Amino acid sequence: MPVKCCFYRSPTTETMVWSENMDTLLTNQAGLDAFRTFLKSEFSEENVEFWLACEDFKKTESAEKIASKAKMIYSEFIEADAPKEINIDFSTWDLISKNIAEPTLKCFDEAQKLIYSLMAEDSFPRFLKSEIYKKLVNSKQVGNHKKWFPFL
Repeated sequence: MPVKCCFYRSPTTETMVWSENMDTLLTNQAGLDAFRTFLKSEFSEENVEFWLACEDFKKTESAEKIASKAKMIYSEFIEADAPKEINIDFSTWDLISKNIAEPTLKCFDEAQKLIYSLMAEDSFPRFLKSEIYKKLVNSKQVGNHKKWFPFL
């Protein structure tokens, strides 16, 4: 059995690290999955889906794809009665609506910041107090000592 070095991060520690800040949570696939499950339970998964779509959009290189992806994000999350409409203020909505005809990689930045703030200040603290998160932390603790000390 391989010996783990002192820098080994146990599953419990990994799960606990998510509570440090939302960026840590969002950059960890298991953390993101757990947070998404929590948001679904609160009927607000559109927020993280929009944030992820914006992150993907920012990596777009071709002008054609920028236009098509921007229109997809707009129709899915921004326009009135969109299937996953996000809650943003009118001035942000109006700015995006005016700029969607000639979108740039920055056209959703303000909306993304608003949604990130909403998640960080509202959803994330509730996630850390949720049964979903508590169960994950507790389930990772079971048998954790055996991973560190195989002779136990």
